[in-house]
Amino acid sequence: MGHDGVMTELWQLGALELAEKIRSKEASSREVLEAHLDRVGQCNEDLNAIILLLTDEARSAADAADAAIARGDKVGALHGVPCTIKENIDVAGTPTTQGVKVLAEAIASVDAPTTERMRAAGAIPFGRTNLPDLGLRVHTDSELHGLTRNPWNPHVTAGGSSGGEAAAIASGMSPIGVGNDIGGSLRNPAHCCGIASIKPTVGVVPMATVVPPEDMMLASQLMLAEGPLARRVADVRAGLKILAGHDVRDPRSVPAALVESDPSERLKIGLLADPPGGATDPGITAVIRSVADKLDDAGHDIVEVVPPGYERTVEMWTVVLSGDLRANRELLDLALGDDATVFLDSVDDQLPKEFPDIHSIHLERYGLLRAWSAFHQQYPILLSPTWAQPAFAHGADIDPTSGFDFVETVRPVMPSSLLGSPAAITPAGVSGGLPVGVQVMGDRFADLLCLTVAEEIESLVGTLTPIDPITQ
Repeated sequence: MGHDGVMTELWQLGALELAEKIRSKEASSREVLEAHLDRVGQCNEDLNAIILLLTDEARSAADAADAAIARGDKVGALHGVPCTIKENIDVAGTPTTQGVKVLAEAIASVDAPTTERMRAAGAIPFGRTNLPDLGLRVHTDSELHGLTRNPWNPHVTAGGSSGGEAAAIASGMSPIGVGNDIGGSLRNPAHCCGIASIKPTVGVVPMATVVPPEDMMLASQLMLAEGPLARRVADVRAGLKILAGHDVRDPRSVPAALVESDPSERLKIGLLADPPGGATDPGITAVIRSVADKLDDAGHDIVEVVPPGYERTVEMWTVVLSGDLRANRELLDLALGDDATVFLDSVDDQLPKEFPDIHSIHLERYGLLRAWSAFHQQYPILLSPTWAQPAFAHGADIDPTSGFDFVETVRPVMPSSLLGSPAAITPAGVSGGLPVGVQVMGDRFADLLCLTVAEEIESLVGTLTPIDPITQ
């Protein structure tokens, strides 16, 4: 029963709660899986978030999980809990399509490190989720699988590129999932769909694929990270601990000893409710300020502040990423659908035609890394919006008449991407009928501190999901 005496369905519970029910034999893994498959049956036709179900394989795994419990085996943190995996992360025996037709049959022979670790913790991958073509939009609409809708409002974006994951989790079709982020792709959809996530410090979570190209371009080496999404911050934390650690397949990955932080510690927290470099929606600013006020009342020292070179970090993100995109443009044009090509063109048009040379880019990025590291010595946490503008109407990012400004809208996620530093998202409230995610940013390897503050915010604000999708 729920707190209010209403019966709680299994699909409404968090990943750790489900694991506890399975361990204590209150529910079987098979029952939990079937509850989520039923929920997919109710919601996915409207949302188009899960684009491949692994029903038979998942049922076999759930039955095996139940047999392990019956035997009294030692089990992992997410034993018997279903999970979803974004379709640009390898799941053995299924295609890593990246949302494009040319990779529709690109079957992975082995799991990605993150998929492997979810399985090792006992989780059961039962669905693959949608993303835009090659993950290159902040809106989830793929040439291969079509449009994913936002459960809060069918007319606005679920965010991207992990939009399928976020819509599936927000609607209760999945309790936890794995995605990735080079320009907010774990954070944008968490904000748009009202769930929690973290973009970990680059190197904390290993990434690798067996689908060519296996080698990362420069921007990905510096900025791309995989991480968990869930409805509860505790589940995101559990997911991060499962996923973290060195893997020989990712030469960037480190055996990071993430230091636990004390939830009772009162911190000096920087507040950037209205980031420079563009306009911020007043409703979003108000929600971020309300969270800061709650943290202030809880005893933290909140200081309005602008980190060093903030606008320059946003510009440098676009420069670093577009260097890769321009170098690869001929190949991209062969793989991308028409809409994705239009989006790339529109972003490219906003950039300077003359690029700085690669040496000066690295030199300047290093200076920004040093400056922000010093900033975080004074302010261990920086609170900011995730997006500066509300979730936009479907296709506004490729419609020249919509007034959509890509950099202005998503600029708050870019600094952590450029710097490779952690940023956690948790719902801060609702504005204009849509959720607003607060971004909790920290220094490199302060991932667990970001999550501790995010969890305190969650305790002050509450969770917004799961919700029944709104379809009109």
